[in-house]
Amino acid sequence: MKIANKERHSAFLFILFFFFFSLGQAQKPSSDFVSKVPKFSFGATLQEQEIQLKDNPLMKRMIESRKRLSADKYRPVFHYVNPEGNLNDPNGLCYWNGYWHLFYQAYPPEDPRQHWGHAISKDLVYWRDLPYAIYPDPERAVFSGSTLVEDDKVIAMYHGTLAGNMVAISEDPLLLNWEKVTGKAVIPLLSSSGFSLPYSVFDPCIWKKDGIYYSLSGGRVYNGPGGNPVRANFLFRSKDLARWEYLHEFVDDDRFTLVGDDGACPYFWPIGDRYILNFFSHMSGGQYLLGDYDKENDKFIVTSAGKYNHGTVGPGGVHAPSATPDGKGNIIIMFNMNPAKQTEGWNQIMSLPRRLTLISKDVIGQEPAADLSSLHFGGKKLEGVNLPANKEIVLRGIKGNAMEIKAEIDMLSSQVVELNVLRSPDKEEYTRIVIFKERGFSKGLDYKSGDGTVMIPADLLVALTGQKSYAQGSRFPQSLISIESDQSSNLPDVRLRPPETGSFLLDPGENIDLRVFIDKSIVEVFVNGKQCVAVRVYPGRDDSVAVSLKAHGRDALLKSLDAWQMKSIYD
Repeated sequence: MKIANKERHSAFLFILFFFFFSLGQAQKPSSDFVSKVPKFSFGATLQEQEIQLKDNPLMKRMIESRKRLSADKYRPVFHYVNPEGNLNDPNGLCYWNGYWHLFYQAYPPEDPRQHWGHAISKDLVYWRDLPYAIYPDPERAVFSGSTLVEDDKVIAMYHGTLAGNMVAISEDPLLLNWEKVTGKAVIPLLSSSGFSLPYSVFDPCIWKKDGIYYSLSGGRVYNGPGGNPVRANFLFRSKDLARWEYLHEFVDDDRFTLVGDDGACPYFWPIGDRYILNFFSHMSGGQYLLGDYDKENDKFIVTSAGKYNHGTVGPGGVHAPSATPDGKGNIIIMFNMNPAKQTEGWNQIMSLPRRLTLISKDVIGQEPAADLSSLHFGGKKLEGVNLPANKEIVLRGIKGNAMEIKAEIDMLSSQVVELNVLRSPDKEEYTRIVIFKERGFSKGLDYKSGDGTVMIPADLLVALTGQKSYAQGSRFPQSLISIESDQSSNLPDVRLRPPETGSFLLDPGENIDLRVFIDKSIVEVFVNGKQCVAVRVYPGRDDSVAVSLKAHGRDALLKSLDAWQMKSIYD
């Protein structure tokens, strides 16, 4: 008994020592946090920077690494993937000085802690690698954050591990040189008084209102049902980027996110005449809240929500967002995609940039943000192909593992139509894309006293009211799009996932419009500009390249299909 008590006492002292050691480490970062990656200073003009980049050792190394890794059969050719090492969250997406800038958590080979990697694009199609942008020190690692573009500079606000939320500024043409404001965390991880904080310090975003900077910090609070955690985002403001005042929790009326969600990687921007808060939950993935910004009280009033993950984030799923305004009232958003198989020297990739639009008050649309036609070659076209019930039709001459397929399907009276891609000749491997017409949730009943509530058939409702859009208030079910990848590979080391299924609303008489992007180890599908689903896949057979269609129950009609092979954006 005495021995047990001594052991408990020793354990308590160890925990106490570790706590104060960690506290000291967080307040006074170690000199070991200085990055081992070579760091360079660049000139102030675009001409100077371009000349310096030609002979830059890091650039030469990245070019050689990209060439070497291009031989991997699962490495995409028209989705962005970093030139060396592993990849994590996209960060700080913005438009500056004629270029779209993408930052991301990179793991350099000589120092595999998170640094901010950097790539630029004129058109969101072709990407050019640049040297690492933000290096750790005084923080241990450079985690996620966002950027704010001003007339004369770009401000990055991000989380520095073991330090807190950091601010860095760049003013040069290609955003190659960054200076950290105060040289330390502007919102420290720990309270200087030693008391607990009323907020968490994690993954910030930044915007400006009436000359004042505002920032959200990701987190969650333990005031959900039964004391369980729920998503939270904490609001701060500053006049000078160096000193920040905590205000309050930012979001009101969030009855949409799940118990257990957290609010990492927030991106708060206007969309149309409303506002959207994109974020990532480590429990249930990427999602958004849509609503109105009460600028007088600095509160976000939520009226609807949606998901970018329709299943788990891993293996092979959509991960965290980075988002920025497109200057036309819409939002450009990108995600990293998790792996489902180990690959040598690299792992994650980026989704295609998506454009988010406001379709109606509480509905957003999703479509590819870029014109990818410059990548097309070897085009094939089909028109007016009948799809007999319950018979799979393999499309002659339509095949490939780096393709875009654009298809319009009239489902007629069929309830389910499937499009199989990456299909082997005898269907040992295939990835199944399925449309379930009006098989999702309905709007539900409006319970009112007096006359009662009745369900009205769709055709009668249209005849009586002239209302053509389900999105405007009918009670008829949403349609579903699903990607099933459990048959995509026969390899034993591929980690399988359940179907990825998202919902969208079809108007009466509206056909299915699919845009399917197949890129070695990713299948990304946009439907009617309203929904997108994506998964990572790893066919083991070299002949898993065919495409087929099948209507279930009753006939359907393939009105048209265009298919193109896709060139590499790196050649």
